[in-house]
Amino acid sequence: MIGVSRMHWREIVDQTGFETPFLSYEEGNVVSIKIISRRTAVWWEGIMESERLYFSYKEYLLKKYKEKVYKLPVNLPVSCPNRREGAGCLFCAEEGTGFEAADCGDSVPAQLAQSREKVEKRYHAHKFIAYFQNYTNTFLPLEDLTGYMNQAGQTENIVEICIATRPDCIRKDYLEAFARFRERTDIEISIELGLQTVNYHTLQDMNRGHGLAEFLDAVLMISPYHFPICAHMILNLPGDTMADARESARVLSALPVDLVKLHSLYIPKNSMLYQQYRDGKISVCSKEEYLDRLSEFIALLRPDIAVERLFARIPERDSAFCNWGHSWWKLTKEWEEWMYRKQYIQGIHYDYLKGAALNRWGL
Repeated sequence: MIGVSRMHWREIVDQTGFETPFLSYEEGNVVSIKIISRRTAVWWEGIMESERLYFSYKEYLLKKYKEKVYKLPVNLPVSCPNRREGAGCLFCAEEGTGFEAADCGDSVPAQLAQSREKVEKRYHAHKFIAYFQNYTNTFLPLEDLTGYMNQAGQTENIVEICIATRPDCIRKDYLEAFARFRERTDIEISIELGLQTVNYHTLQDMNRGHGLAEFLDAVLMISPYHFPICAHMILNLPGDTMADARESARVLSALPVDLVKLHSLYIPKNSMLYQQYRDGKISVCSKEEYLDRLSEFIALLRPDIAVERLFARIPERDSAFCNWGHSWWKLTKEWEEWMYRKQYIQGIHYDYLKGAALNRWGL
């Protein structure tokens, strides 16, 4: 449709009072009116209200910091309890997930300076987030971790430190130290928790070393400190289904989670999951199935949760499988078309909390 007019929409709905609202649009001097379904009406009104399909991380940062802000990855000399106590997660490469990060032997200021130079030239950004990305960054003595935080905080134009970790590596003394750091420096602290799926059977199959309870415990422990919480999710782990993708959105929406970082599964060549993939013991869902799961997840997701990422990004040389051989930006375009066909925006199906059954029955 051309030139959709929200004013005409409201006028017609308010004047008629019909349960099935009208949609009006105009082209030149001709105004057309069409009866549409209630769900389509909600979808069109959402599109016109926000001019977006979902609440992006870029928009979240612009609202918070009033200008462009970019993450600068930092690789700390840290490991993971799941590796110390066992073989680690099946999908994790030997070097972890810090493909974009510098060598952990470099100092924090040196790593930030190296990344900052590239980002400033390319994106013209002047505020930055120091992203402690690789492995489990709270799996360090607290004194060491706060030392690295101080180094990052002393770097010019760092407005936030994002700490990636596991749900079973959150403790109150660490959170208290983070709060003191924030109060002293006025630098935000955000925490990224790797959950991947709410299906605890899949978590066990992937050898994650924790279940859903640890994630719930971590979120509820962090929340009183008002650190933004990001949940890292993979919507197509082997063994998961559409039902798991939907339930993941529902569980996150019921919790004080602020952001979600979504990944399509990639399989590093030097991971245990690669061996199963190579031997035909696991399969990856089709591209179309992932697009459908992603659409349903976003439709169920609470509207104020910012979405940091939709697809995986990994150097081709390191992966045996990633994004069905497509670039992440082409998949994003295809997914957007999928959302338009389904008439979805973020939160269009967010109607299942706060006494949903009572609300349905008008009680």
